[in-house]
Amino acid sequence: MALQAQDIENLIRAAFPNAQVRVEGDDGRHFAAEVIDESFRGLNRVQQQRAVYAALKGKMDGPAGELHALALTTKAPG
Repeated sequence: MALQAQDIENLIRAAFPNAQVRVEGDDGRHFAAEVIDESFRGLNRVQQQRAVYAALKGKMDGPAGELHALALTTKAPG
């Protein structure tokens, strides 16, 4: 079953309930997401992005993953 942007947003919001989350994409495999959350403060970009990927619960794992590509922007609130 192809993922929808809302599915990805729901997974991210479950892990980051107070985050500002925006997910775009409509082909079911390629998406862009922006996640702004206070928990990212003091973390480098790689640490922030790993936290978001962990929230996706394996949806990007390997060639058979449901989510093929996610352009991800993360940051702490300004």
